[in-house]
Amino acid sequence: MKEIIEGFLKFQRDAFPERAELFKNLATKQNPRTLFISCSDSRLVPELVTQHEPGGLFVIRNAGNIVPSYGPEPGGVSASVEYAVTALRVTDVVICGHSDCGAMTAIAACKCMDHMPAVGSWLRYADSARIVNEARPHVSERDRIAAMVRENVIAQLENIKTHPSVRLALGEGRLALHGWVYDIESGRIDALNGATNTFVSLADNTDVRAYPIQLPVAV
Repeated sequence: MKEIIEGFLKFQRDAFPERAELFKNLATKQNPRTLFISCSDSRLVPELVTQHEPGGLFVIRNAGNIVPSYGPEPGGVSASVEYAVTALRVTDVVICGHSDCGAMTAIAACKCMDHMPAVGSWLRYADSARIVNEARPHVSERDRIAAMVRENVIAQLENIKTHPSVRLALGEGRLALHGWVYDIESGRIDALNGATNTFVSLADNTDVRAYPIQLPVAV
């Protein structure tokens, strides 16, 4: 805790004065253009990875970057999605998984979660990804886990499309969905190409998105 307090004091002393005008503008309003949904894992910091200042991203973080399908009893994730899309009118949603994800490792390796029942229950929202991943061959356990991370991003993109606010925004053509996987060791991001349902290097395909699908332009 001492390190956290020292960090705050350093922020107050050094970082805040450098951004005083920014924080003054943010004091009464926010206008993020992107909803970024990522894992709670301490190694993935959305603002660092995207190099965004405060106010640039509306962030949801939870175990496994999960978005439950819309239901009769919406929870905190559903409320945050609805607020971002309806009130803030974000133009993009990114669902970002990452390498060495503990949640996806637990699912892929079929680890017993009896000692963490809340976690086990939460991870049921990744069942569709688990079933697909289990049905496919994998050359190694590492490959199985990496594939699970990607299948989960695809599954959560499908889940978020069940939310009324998202369906409306997509129908009105004012929202795009993106599926990313961040590699901790290399810093690489692979993005889901909705046209081919494959993950490609974001650095080499900066316009790629998961939905609406962008088709090749005829020449």
